[in-house]
Amino acid sequence: MQRLELTRPPAASASMIVRRPPEEVFEAFADPSVTTRFWYSRSSGRMVPGAELRWEWAVYGASVQVRVEAVEAGRLIRFEWGDQDQPTLVEMTFTPHTANATLVRVTETGFQGSGDDAVGWLNDTVGGFTTVLCALKALLEHDIELGAVADHHPA
Repeated sequence: MQRLELTRPPAASASMIVRRPPEEVFEAFADPSVTTRFWYSRSSGRMVPGAELRWEWAVYGASVQVRVEAVEAGRLIRFEWGDQDQPTLVEMTFTPHTANATLVRVTETGFQGSGDDAVGWLNDTVGGFTTVLCALKALLEHDIELGAVADHHPA
């Protein structure tokens, strides 16, 4: 096999249009009483600048520490999460698309590791955030709780 090399740091991204105003879509991620309906099962608090949070996914027996770096109501959430020695940075932007629709873009950067590990990380990250965005869309547009995140990696 030909040797493949990364020429720049990897970045993973996923995006989706959600037919709700940016403030409502932003709030779905900022307020854990809404976020627990489509992403994680528990959070220690709201997404506010400087918050040190713990998110849990009970179905997987998993949790992660989250450090919120920046929040701009209706526009941006930026946080670090994952390995405390080498966390990655997630940025969520909420851009008006039409009168009552928002383009949500999630980008994750900062991965450290081999090229093989980077391919696996990119695949998992893009797939994971796409699943989260689909579940968000179903909830906000149709008031349906898909359970997509819980079903993403069945036992």
